[in-house]
Amino acid sequence: MAGNKGVAYVKTGVVELQSIDYPTLSLGPRKCNHGVILKIVTTNICGSDQHMVRGRTTAPSGLILGHEITGEVIEAGSDVEFISVGDIVSVPFNIACGRCRNCKEGKTGICLEVNPARPGAAYGYVDMGGWVGGQAEYVMVPYADFNLLKFPDRDQALAKIKDLTLLSDIFPTGYHGAVTAGVGPGSIVYVAGAGPVGLACAASCHLLGAACVIVGDMIPERLAQARSFGCETIDLSKTDDLGGQIDQIVGEPEVDAAVDCVGFEARGHGADCSHEQPATVLNAVMEITRAGGAIGIPGLYVTGDPGGIDDNAKVGNLGIRIGLGWAKSHCFATGQCPVMKYNRALMQAILYEKIEIAKAVNVEVISLDAAPQGYTDFDHGAAKKFVIDPHGMVA
Repeated sequence: MAGNKGVAYVKTGVVELQSIDYPTLSLGPRKCNHGVILKIVTTNICGSDQHMVRGRTTAPSGLILGHEITGEVIEAGSDVEFISVGDIVSVPFNIACGRCRNCKEGKTGICLEVNPARPGAAYGYVDMGGWVGGQAEYVMVPYADFNLLKFPDRDQALAKIKDLTLLSDIFPTGYHGAVTAGVGPGSIVYVAGAGPVGLACAASCHLLGAACVIVGDMIPERLAQARSFGCETIDLSKTDDLGGQIDQIVGEPEVDAAVDCVGFEARGHGADCSHEQPATVLNAVMEITRAGGAIGIPGLYVTGDPGGIDDNAKVGNLGIRIGLGWAKSHCFATGQCPVMKYNRALMQAILYEKIEIAKAVNVEVISLDAAPQGYTDFDHGAAKKFVIDPHGMVA
């Protein structure tokens, strides 16, 4: 039997590469004959992983990280009918059974059967069902026929793998944020955050036909990356007048749609940018979104944050100015992206060269051994999306 290595969360600020068990078609006593074993082709470091590594969740030591997975099927369970050994597949970060009420309604981010603790599950993530993460050499994926997106041509997939690897999470997540905010042809959009999800959202806004996409962040390199594919930018470390900055760009201090790609570790704007104010982005986007507009919230908010700034923040209670949103008849969309709702169409957009998503988010391929350094660089604000290549399969 082959060995296996994976990236483990050790303690706050520390991850390391460890020898781990080779996967089997089971999770404890739960048999997974409906699953497959994947040889990892690519697996990506996500901002959600970084929340755990910063100690901002209740993640246990030893958790194998990684929910953004693309792989080659090397073993299929006896109940798998439509996925075959040798297929190259994208793995939605949501784990879904395909059988429960929510899955049948397309709400695969909140499957009712794959996590005994609460609706919704993911690979290598705290409180998300105990499924082993994919920042490794090999991983098990359950309910393969339902969950996996097979790429139609192996050679084509490997040639475009830097783009296709983003289908497991950040491209659909950014796109979901834009769609739920109502972005369409001619929209004026504000995207909060120029990390990988924010950049993927901004690129998605262009794909959806937005007339002007404005991105706000505090890291100059990330703002430069947003400008590289046609976005307007606002340096939030230099202003607390977001509406005024938008006015200078589009001639009025409001937008049609806004997307929060920051989440619960948000900082204040302007003079307050040196410390956390977790409700900052949510309140700011209500101020600058026009009456009747919508706000997409793919940014992560949690129910438990040991590093929260106060007792309320530690349990996810934030000072949201909901009265403003109510008065303006805003529509809010929260929660995990149901990846399967979008990934096939976004795959076609990549294969038919309607978008260069890897270029937009500035993909950098690294080895599995380099993953700990990748986490460090990402935590320091690198304007990159780190893609791990455990077997040297990326050209």
